[in-house]
Amino acid sequence: MSTENKVEIIPFTIELKDHIKILNLEWLEKHFKVEPKDQIVLSNPQTEIIDKGGFIYYAKYGNQIVGTFSLLKMDQTTFELSKMAVTTTVQGLGIGKKLMAHCLAVAKEKEIKKLILYSNRSLKSALHLYKTFGFVEVALESGIYERADIKMEIALNTFHN
Repeated sequence: MSTENKVEIIPFTIELKDHIKILNLEWLEKHFKVEPKDQIVLSNPQTEIIDKGGFIYYAKYGNQIVGTFSLLKMDQTTFELSKMAVTTTVQGLGIGKKLMAHCLAVAKEKEIKKLILYSNRSLKSALHLYKTFGFVEVALESGIYERADIKMEIALNTFHN
């Protein structure tokens, strides 16, 4: 049985709220720095993401929460894929791929028409993952995150039979 089949994607609960902060701080401290905007969102995920119409999901592997992603509501049809992280000890096992597949499934289910994300060109494996799932580079506006030097988006087909 592959790792991917042992990974369960579960929704945010208040009991799990600290995991988004733990996972993202690990990632941010390894690659960049924690920006003030990160501290606010990661310290208050219920208020800053869920209560504003967004979503948070976690990857559970065995009995541990090892990954996460958020969908931040920008407007009625556009959400930002944000705060995606997989803990270092399980990277390379396909958990990011499973999180991304779940993200797109949720977006379609919620009739989200467009997902955007901000990243950095130094994150080769992350960019490869995004491209594999159909994200394309678009013009980057300034002032979003200091670390962001690329913006990507995907238009989703939300037609129903």
